[in-house]
Amino acid sequence: MILDIGPDSANRIAERIADVRTLVWNGPLGVAEQPAFAKATEKIVKTIAERTRAGNLISVVGGGDTNAAVARAGVFDDFSYVSLAGGAFLEWLEGRELPGLVALDAAEG
Repeated sequence: MILDIGPDSANRIAERIADVRTLVWNGPLGVAEQPAFAKATEKIVKTIAERTRAGNLISVVGGGDTNAAVARAGVFDDFSYVSLAGGAFLEWLEGRELPGLVALDAAEG
């Protein structure tokens, strides 16, 4: 059972984040709801928030567990966009039609 990634892996991911301009993230890096296994996720959350605050990154986050990790780190407002839709967000990102959005479009039209 893998509960978290190690510090070397977290550092490598953080280094890669320094090279990107847009990031879409869904899913923590371990069992982040348990403090003992949230270290890597917290490091990545803070890295993303710092780069976004500095204007170097557009950061998009979706999914309940990821949103909870961002909120626990206290940097929710530092992300460019946080979707509370979870799985529906990912389906929308894939280009799938979502029944609620189709209904809203029909009501507008």
